[in-house]
Amino acid sequence: MQATERFAALVRQPAAQVPLDEASMLIAAHAYPELDVGAELARLDELADRCFAPTLDALVTHLFTDLGFVGNVRDYYDPRNSYLNDVIDRRIGIPISLAVLTIEVGRRLGVPLAGVGMPGHFLLRDKVDDEVFVDPFARGRLLDRAGCEEAFRTVHGPDADFDPEFLDPVDTHVILARMLANLRAVFARRGDKAAVAWTLRLRTSIPGTPLEDRAELANSLAARGDFVAAAQELDALAEQLGGDLGATYRSSAGRLRARLN
Repeated sequence: MQATERFAALVRQPAAQVPLDEASMLIAAHAYPELDVGAELARLDELADRCFAPTLDALVTHLFTDLGFVGNVRDYYDPRNSYLNDVIDRRIGIPISLAVLTIEVGRRLGVPLAGVGMPGHFLLRDKVDDEVFVDPFARGRLLDRAGCEEAFRTVHGPDADFDPEFLDPVDTHVILARMLANLRAVFARRGDKAAVAWTLRLRTSIPGTPLEDRAELANSLAARGDFVAAAQELDALAEQLGGDLGATYRSSAGRLRARLN
């Protein structure tokens, strides 16, 4: 099974059953077609095996002090920051990829962590003590709620409104969708239409992804000249929406197919 189909099969499961590590490596496999996902998962096992104790403090020290994992402040928009294999190799990433690394090494140790999708800055939350948060981009700095609010205002400005719900845990579907949204934005900035298309293809396979993403995928495919695939996406969107809007998308699909004649 190809990486796209494997990813889609994984994310069709309930979010609690989706293996975050494997799904993240399958995203990376779209950039590295020869990637051995099993071998990469074994590297996460090795990182956990080398941690000196099964505690949050030990995990943070192991990854961010002893091994030196750190946020990439020099080249934040390098796509390698979002590929979990590259994060392990280079020991550098962005908040969400470093969070995924920490979640998955922690899970192997029995240290349960949840992702926190705070706008503009992804964090971690201790599942044992939900008043303890971790900033993986800042070398695993431990935060309380006030520290999280301070981090939020550092990104959004001192007068930005902070909602306590920003610190609620998010599930695996949300984490994967956000990783792909980051990559889509990076590739759009670079004008890489092929890469934009595969990130959207993966995002649209995740339950709950906005329908607008399917329309964007169709536009991306059409821009590359893949009118058949673009029309299929519009047909699927029309089926989901129904009504006048669905008819509009179905008509657009017909116009794309007409371009093949």
